[in-house]
Parts: sequence; structure tokens; C-alpha cells
Amino acid sequence: MNSRQEKLEAFGRLLDIMDELREKCPWDHKQTNESLRANTIEETYELAEAIINDDNNEIKKELGDLLLHIVFYSKIGEEKEAFDVADVCNSISDKLIFRHPHVFGDKKIDSASKVEQSWEQIKLKEKGGNKTVLEGVPTALPSLVKAYRIQDKARNSGFDWQQRQDVWDKVKEEMLELKAEIDKMDADKTEAEFGDLIFSIINAARLYKVNPDNALERTNQKFIYRFNYMEKKVKEQGKLLNQLTLEELEEIWQEAKLTEKK
Repeated sequence: MNSRQEKLEAFGRLLDIMDELREKCPWDHKQTNESLRANTIEETYELAEAIINDDNNEIKKELGDLLLHIVFYSKIGEEKEAFDVADVCNSISDKLIFRHPHVFGDKKIDSASKVEQSWEQIKLKEKGGNKTVLEGVPTALPSLVKAYRIQDKARNSGFDWQQRQDVWDKVKEEMLELKAEIDKMDADKTEAEFGDLIFSIINAARLYKVNPDNALERTNQKFIYRFNYMEKKVKEQGKLLNQLTLEELEEIWQEAKLTEKK
């Protein structure tokens, strides 16, 4: 691994390259916060995919892409005389020190769960910070991730099930309410009850320490693998998927399950 000095030199090299690109490259010169935004989101998802695949080489590459974006936004901020990369680094450093009084102060905390509970209270005290507990959940988050974060923040404020197994009664209750609306053929209320059911299942996942987004993505990947396997096998027969019966497709599907990595 690299020494502290080598790490600092590598970061300085990136800053120098960014300065030169911004001055001499027409594409880099014309970029704005708005034009980079979509690319930043894409790079974040690419990093997430590399993490799911546990591919360290790809993680390294995607982290580099995201670091470039951080440096890029900081350079634009510097040109506007609003902030520079040092301000960005100092801002997060100050935040980390303020939020970790058990490390940088004299507060005593002996478990990760107590640290998380402490954070929610500290955030409300920060200058320019959240005015309410749930204010810290970005509105633009995907709904599944947002639901998990809402519930997690509520938990850190003391609003949670006393016994995690009790959540299954809520799941069953929401299932019955959904079925009632489906039977009534009320589309709007059915959608609302579907939302309540999904929210309760996400809550159950959280209580059992399962990240629902990760869990769902694992299922996505399983389905993709099995469906691609099935499609390949059908093509080898010189047919299309819709030319086979459901029973025939199910047989290939079960075959695919036996070949996938566990």
C-alpha cells in the first residue's frame, strides 16, 4: 500500500490534471454542475454494481470516477469563488469530528447502535443542519431506499417495535387490507394499500438486519440469470419463448436454478 505522502501526492496530481483539463480541453471547459449531474448518478450506480459483484478492481476504477466528479464540482465552485476542494475536505472533517464526540471528545459510547442514536440528536444541533429527524432523508432517493432510511431514522429516535417479531402482525394486517381493496376493484386504494404492504415488508427486513435494496437486487440478478439461461436453451432448440408451454419453460427454469452459483 502507498504511504501517506504518496497518497497526498496522488491527490495533488489529480488536482493538477483537473486544472489543466478545465483550461485546455473544450469538453471539460464547458461542463457545469447541471451537465455533470446525470453522469455523477450513473457513476454512483456503476460503483454500486461493482460492490454487489465484489470486484475490487472495478470498485477501484469506479471510486476514481466518482473522485473525479468531486474534484470537478470543487473546481467549478472555485471558479465561482464559492468554495474549493479544501473547503469540501474541511467541511466533511469538521462534520465527522462534531458527530463523533465519543472519539474526539469525552463522551462515552460503547456500541454501534448507541452511536447511531446519538447521531440523530447531534444532527439536530448542527449549525445549518436538519430541523427535524426526517428532514435528512433526500426526497430524490428511490422509494425503496427512502422507506428504509425513514424507518431507520425513526428507530434512532426511539420509535420502533419493542419485539421485532411483532412486525409480522402488521404485515398480515396490511395484506388483508390490500386484499379487501382488490376485491372492491378500487384502483386508487389498491395502490395505496400495496404501498403500505411494501413499507411493512421493508420494515420487517430492517428489523431482521436485512438491507431490502440488496435483497431485492440479489433476486433481480437470480431472475436475470435464470431467464437468460432459459432463453438460450430455447434458442438452441430453434424456437422462441412464446412457442413453448409454461410447463416446458418451467422445466428449463428449474434446470437453470441447479446451475447457478449459490
